[in-house]
Amino acid sequence: MSNNPQKKTTAPAIRAYLGGSFDPIHNGHLEVALHVYQDLLPIATQQNRPLHVSLLPNACSPFKTQSTDPAHRLAMLQLATQDTPIQINELEIWQAPPVYTIDSVRTLRQQYPNDCLIFIMGMDSARSLDKWKDGLQLTDYVNLWVFNREDSDHINDGVSDNATSLGNSIATSQYLATLQSQLPLPLQPHVTNSPIELLTPMTRCLLNTMEADSSKINSLDVNSTDLKSAMKGRIYIDTRPITAVSSTQIREQLQILGNKTNKMPVTERQIASIAPINDIMSNTHPNSLAKWLNPAVYHYIIAHQLYSAAQFR
Repeated sequence: MSNNPQKKTTAPAIRAYLGGSFDPIHNGHLEVALHVYQDLLPIATQQNRPLHVSLLPNACSPFKTQSTDPAHRLAMLQLATQDTPIQINELEIWQAPPVYTIDSVRTLRQQYPNDCLIFIMGMDSARSLDKWKDGLQLTDYVNLWVFNREDSDHINDGVSDNATSLGNSIATSQYLATLQSQLPLPLQPHVTNSPIELLTPMTRCLLNTMEADSSKINSLDVNSTDLKSAMKGRIYIDTRPITAVSSTQIREQLQILGNKTNKMPVTERQIASIAPINDIMSNTHPNSLAKWLNPAVYHYIIAHQLYSAAQFR
């Protein structure tokens, strides 16, 4: 008999997913995933609920013409998440592209009908959900945790982490209202100011809205369209500053580094490699890649000649 306490509880699990190409995985991705994990862990512990925060790599983004081989991206994800509580979900990565988020969240809801499901995304993506395939239907299946990756320092101009004054509270409220207004109009009513509300089962939200009319609840088929449309997830906008970096920027930096060093004679190239490798290993900042890439990921990129990176042999 297993002594695993998670197997003894019947409480619904909390499952959060950060999707993306992760091409390559960088510290900004992990920062977001760890923020969510750290916020949810005390709640999950108090409620005796299993917690899973996972990276959900896609097969190939429908918005990109090229993507690095899934095997390489998965290998880099495994290196980057070692010694962290962050998991990897391979639902999308081996599928033939294009793979759309709406199909994935439907599959996840079918797999985990009783669990709390949260999909993590940036505000830049949330703003454009009406342009995604059935993007406005995501909240039929999952809750959304939205980080404002663009202009993330704005909130700190007048609001410190420990601010409690009325003025700062008003500034925060105004900032949140501004972000909320940028969401597609049908999604704006679903915004909540607390991540705890994302953990309320969607069926309970339905019952609360209909509790004054029990006959209507009884008349609904569990699989009916009316029930599905009534079960709306909530949206939490997280305003804390997060790292403003993209995989595109990192690929560009790797290509610049590769172009410079590959033009050198072999001996000079080996000498030139010492500084950037040391930067990565010691996490110093002269080489900007040191700030964004896990050392093991960086060495994987070099070893497998990804992104036209310089080969230090």
